[in-house]
Amino acid sequence: RDLNAQVDLEKRSVGEVVGGLRGSMVQSQTAVRQIGRRTLEHLWLVGVSLGFSIFVGIPLGILAVRHSGYGQVILTLSAITQTIPSLALLCFLIPVFGVGEKPALAALCLYSLLPVVLNTVTGFRSIDARHLENARAFGLTPAQILLRIELPLASPALLTGIRTATILSIGTATLAALVGAGGYGVPIVSGLSLNDVPTILTGAIPAAVMAWIAHIGFNVLGRLLIPAGLRAV
Repeated sequence: RDLNAQVDLEKRSVGEVVGGLRGSMVQSQTAVRQIGRRTLEHLWLVGVSLGFSIFVGIPLGILAVRHSGYGQVILTLSAITQTIPSLALLCFLIPVFGVGEKPALAALCLYSLLPVVLNTVTGFRSIDARHLENARAFGLTPAQILLRIELPLASPALLTGIRTATILSIGTATLAALVGAGGYGVPIVSGLSLNDVPTILTGAIPAAVMAWIAHIGFNVLGRLLIPAGLRAV
């Protein structure tokens, strides 16, 4: 109806109207492709930092619980890293890694450590010592105690730390555009430089949606991974 109105009422030619329609369709398809590409870049940045927080942060948290001397050093260094402004940390890492993905990934990995390490320490220290004594009395090895007793009992705190690190990484990864690492920060930075709110929203809204989806996903994981008796705790 709109196209017919342009021909009948505005007296535009059919070719002109169809040409305008094709142009708008091409622009829409280009915008969708750009958002898709930025989504993949953002997922890569967040995924690497998430894997680092799990495979490095949890062992560091366990080491901090097992050895109090190391624990103070680990927690202190993690906390100090978290207090450094993200832009400043990126600037510090550029001389080491150059410009691009490497400094952005290094910064995101460092920022993701504290929530996971701290929640791992909290979860393990909250375990009732009687459970560990009973496990040793039944003849369980240290590895069996870790996998069958400690990790399941600490799983609510562990999952909370990983959830926090993931959502923080989704937000912080938007700054990766400043060093040429891509992601949703590209349209945000471009929109800010041009004072163009719609362009800013093409990066801000997908980032918010990704954080919301991550929050829901961790709720589902909590039901699957956390023992039923601990879900209400």
